Amino acid sequence: MLGANLSGKSPKHGMVWTNQSALSLAAGSDPLLAIASRARQTVLDAIQAGWSGPPYDPFMLADILKISVQPTQDILDARTVPTKAGGFVIEFNPNRPVARINYSLAHEIAHTLFPDCAQTIRNRYTHAQMKADDWQLEMLCNFAAAEFLMPVGDFPLADNDNVSIEEVLKWRNKFAVSTEATLLRYVKLTPHPCAIFTAHRDESGAPPRYVIDYAVSSRAWRTSLRTGFRLPPDTAAAECTGIGFTAKSEETWQLLDGPYRLECLGVPPYPGNTYPRVMGLLKPRNKAANSESLALKYLSGDATSPRGQGKRIIAQLVNDKALTWGRGFTVAVREKWPDAQRLFTEWMVAQKGAPRLGSVHFAALGEDLQLASLVAQHGYGPTPGLRLRYAALESCLEALSQRARAADATVHMPRIGCGEAGGSWEVVSDIIDETLCRCGVPVTIYDLPGLGQAATSRSSGWLFGQPA
Repeated sequence: MLGANLSGKSPKHGMVWTNQSALSLAAGSDPLLAIASRARQTVLDAIQAGWSGPPYDPFMLADILKISVQPTQDILDARTVPTKAGGFVIEFNPNRPVARINYSLAHEIAHTLFPDCAQTIRNRYTHAQMKADDWQLEMLCNFAAAEFLMPVGDFPLADNDNVSIEEVLKWRNKFAVSTEATLLRYVKLTPHPCAIFTAHRDESGAPPRYVIDYAVSSRAWRTSLRTGFRLPPDTAAAECTGIGFTAKSEETWQLLDGPYRLECLGVPPYPGNTYPRVMGLLKPRNKAANSESLALKYLSGDATSPRGQGKRIIAQLVNDKALTWGRGFTVAVREKWPDAQRLFTEWMVAQKGAPRLGSVHFAALGEDLQLASLVAQHGYGPTPGLRLRYAALESCLEALSQRARAADATVHMPRIGCGEAGGSWEVVSDIIDETLCRCGVPVTIYDLPGLGQAATSRSSGWLFGQPA
């Protein structure tokens, strides 16, 4: 949840958006969801093209996207300039620290995701340079930049409910990014209740107070923070009087049901300001006011015998070429429910020349049980590259999420995509979490008894359903 008294409505959080670039991108939906979707699509395509890390090089990402990058000392950080040929050139100041250059470049790449980007030169604004609702666009670009620099499946802090500002700094250095990017990524991925904010010192009052520039909260957070909220005079944020200074305390704010645990870090100030900006990480001491969100559940067992009561959907990965299921988990499914195999074959034949990747075939297995066959593997057999198509898998899981929510069903599957398909379980599990768990769909992953997690991931093509 973004802590802003926005003036344009977000379906999930009741926010209102006014920035025209944000509205153009969203096309009637929530701009936050829209930028997250566009950023993830960009990342998945880049990973498919060989982008890897950490650290993840934004210069290589720009090259994959065919965006020219040029150094210049004539600008503060970076800007995006449209070309007459319909492309973009990103100019950056090479004298900045590496982490700031990486973040600025990723921020400018995010600008190119907006359909009206070519209409004007885009700059990475400072707080002092922003006018009216510019901050909405800049915040969306910051959000996308964090997604670029710390992509799916490669951010180990997410499951840690006791993460400290020192750990944030450690991972900031590993990914060669800014503190802001690291905290934005953490709050996006963690299932635990927390919020992060940036604040600046406002000298207009007596005594001076720290004012929130923007705030972003995790999916489990239940309290609103807004832009412009003035922190208490005795907040720990006021102790961060130098860049790199940290401060920690338990605080009770008028806006929140306290107490809350606050950890702060001083970061470079806005141009012309004497005092640093402050990045804050806020966590409730009383979790009753918030809640843990759904996370993947791992069990030892057989995914063809899903646990629990009520409506359930078994998911399996299949390829876009074969008409029958011939390896691993899909063989077990075929032998247990031969009619499901027959219906799938008929469906594949009926597709004729239509693209199959990204589509899903659903088959009823019983009164409260369905099978979802996710077409996200391209072909079968030995290949030097990945057969799994991450973007297609995401599309399949989005369709599965809609079906599960409509039926109030739980989802059950093996570790799909990581055997012959060649995918990374870290990436696949993040996509499952994004498309299903974050949308309120309980997901159970089944491992064969006796195999550790690492062995399961490596062997899942043969043991857990990667079709040939």
